[in-house]
Parts: sequence; structure tokens; C-alpha cells
Amino acid sequence: MAVVLDRPSVGEADRKQRADLIGRAAELVPLLQCNAQRTEDGRRVVEENIAAIEAAGLFRLTQPKRFGGFQADFRTKIEVIRELARGCGSTGWTTSLLTGGSWFVGMWNEQVQNDVWGEHPGARIAGVLAPTGSATAGPGGFTVSGRWSYCTGCLHAQWLFLGVPVVDAGGTVVDQGLVLVPATDVAVEETWFVAGMRGTGSNTVVADEVVVPRHRFVSLRTLQAGGNDSPYPDEELYRVPFAAAAMTDLAGPQLGLAQAALEFVVEQAGRRGIAYTDYATQADSPAVQLAVATAATLIDTAELLVFRAVAEIDEAGRLGSVPDHRTRARCRMDVAQAIVNAREAIRELVSVHGSGGFAESSPLQRIWRDSEVASRHAVANPAIGAQVYGRALLGLGEGITPLV
Repeated sequence: MAVVLDRPSVGEADRKQRADLIGRAAELVPLLQCNAQRTEDGRRVVEENIAAIEAAGLFRLTQPKRFGGFQADFRTKIEVIRELARGCGSTGWTTSLLTGGSWFVGMWNEQVQNDVWGEHPGARIAGVLAPTGSATAGPGGFTVSGRWSYCTGCLHAQWLFLGVPVVDAGGTVVDQGLVLVPATDVAVEETWFVAGMRGTGSNTVVADEVVVPRHRFVSLRTLQAGGNDSPYPDEELYRVPFAAAAMTDLAGPQLGLAQAALEFVVEQAGRRGIAYTDYATQADSPAVQLAVATAATLIDTAELLVFRAVAEIDEAGRLGSVPDHRTRARCRMDVAQAIVNAREAIRELVSVHGSGGFAESSPLQRIWRDSEVASRHAVANPAIGAQVYGRALLGLGEGITPLV
């Protein structure tokens, strides 16, 4: 089925909201650029950035309007996060995952939403989908224990969703899903010592027999089947295909990093020479011209792939439909390939810029490191994405991973 990148069903009010939110994000880019080194050195997003994003309302991108959020579609979110990541990859990544947490809560029941936002409408939610803990069912709820690594946003969140297999008293797994706990009920271990995306503070969360009431559990089987726990069927954002939409959290930051690299190299090319040649500036060299064009086209292609995926996702929410497995597999492949393209664009730009880009004072080396680390997220693995899509194209059915 052919997909139009921005369908007429997007109303004028939505377009105006999108333009406004993107504009708010763009205005923050100079501040985020200024604070990027402090964010990296401190291994967490600096509070000045958090406060500025909060003041701009951007943490509320995917929060229900009932609580003062924008309830913006995924196309809008991608473009907002791209702008933030142009300023700082770690800040863009953290904001993307935190707004993803708000979207998760929007799919939960009304009681959970009131728990989170009833008294504190600005509450932020971080979490980990991977079921690396355990939840034992008991009267009225679950007892949750375990460790969850790579919890982006845990240093800036008031609530956490945690992936768990649910086991009965005999130890048999009977379900898998997410539990929601207050951040005060868990400990955070500093384990995030990495080569790139250092500023995300994606540390390890530890729970030790935390009691979670039953209403704060949602089954991944339900979400994967196109259902949710929300009593508001008219809220389109929270009825989109779960896995395909969740994957797009990883794409916006990569688009922003690639755009930042392109802008930096293009700006520098008019002032930098090429050693041991007759070229007065890099911009005079056909080799540089070709490399810049190649990188820009890789970025353009990455954007087109992501926009195709989110157009399919947003439209499914509007129609209240669940795309078939082949369509969802293609969305996963689109996102994975877009991330590869963005990474390759940055590599091309780093090479053509020259060794000066590896100076610690250059933002280019941080952009490069951030992209190399973030693009290795397990859910964005291009080989797995290709296997999933290939199986779908060949009619072999589901397999490899439930996250499609």
C-alpha cells in the first residue's frame, strides 16, 4: 500500500501545533549546544536544559490533553526531537525516551493516569521494556524485584515503567508486561560509563520486593495485539501500533545528530583548507562537494523512511486499525535503515572534515560518538529488522522478535 508522507487527514489545527512545537524546540538549540559539553562531562542532562524543555512544554508532547499535554502525533514528535538533538544528542535522546514514557502511560487505565498526573501534571516517566526483573502475582497486586539497565531518563523522572515476566507461586511465567512504580520506590546504580551518549545518564534501576497494585500493570500481549488499557477510545495517539511506534523513539535523535554534523561541516568548509593541496578552502574541492552531497542525501533518505513509518503509525491511530504484520515489519525496517543512513552520513562528514574533527574541542567528535553508540540500540539492530521484514515478504509469518 502506498503511503503519503503527510495525509490530508491531518487538520489545520494539528499543523499549526506541529509548527509551534518545532519552533519551540529550534529556539532551544543554541542553549543545548552551549551545555552539550557539561551534559557529557556530568553524565546527565544539565538541569538548565531540563528546565528549558519543561518551560517550553516539550516534555508534554505525548501527554493526554486531559492533563494539559499536547497529545501530538508521532510525526510532530520526530521533528521536535530532531531539533533538540541538533543541539545536544544526549538531551534529544533523553527527551525522546521521557516523552515515550508519557505515551505509555496514556495507554494505561484512568486510575494510573490519575496516580501519575492527578496532583502533579508535569510528572515525567522513564523506563525499560526489557523484562529483566520479575513480578510475582499476589492478592491485589504484584511483588516486583530485579535490575533494569539502560534506563534513560531515570535521573529526571518521578515514575518508572519496568518490563517484567509475571510468574505464579510455582515460578511459571504466566504473562509479560509493564509495571509502573514511583521513582522513590527504587534505587539507581551509576553504571552508565560509555563512549557516546554519555549525558543520558542511562543508569541501572534496582527494585527489591516493591509492591505494585494490580491497576499499575499492563500486559504486553494486549498492547501487541492492538489493544490498550485506556477508557478513552477517541484518543488516537494511544491506539497506534505499539511496537512500531515505540521504535520511532530511537530515530529522531539520529536525524538531529546527522543534521548537526552536516551543518557544522558545511559551515567549516568555507573556512578550512585541505593540507598539502592547492585548495584554499574545503568548499573548493570537488571531492568535498561530492561527500557533502552524499551525506545530505543519506540524511534526506533517512528522513523519508522515518516519515513513511510514522505516517503509517499515525494513520492507524486515526482509523483505529491495526496494520498487518507485513506493514509493521516494514515500519521496523524503515526505522532501522534510517538510523543506519544517519550514521553513515555522519561517518562521511567526519572523514571529509578531517582529523580536526577529533579534537576534544570539536563538537563533531561528540556527534560521531553519540551516533555510534545510540545506533547500536538492540531494537534498532538492522540485521534483525531485515530478517523480520524478509520473513514477512516471503510469507513465513511471525518470528525472531515479538516487537513488530
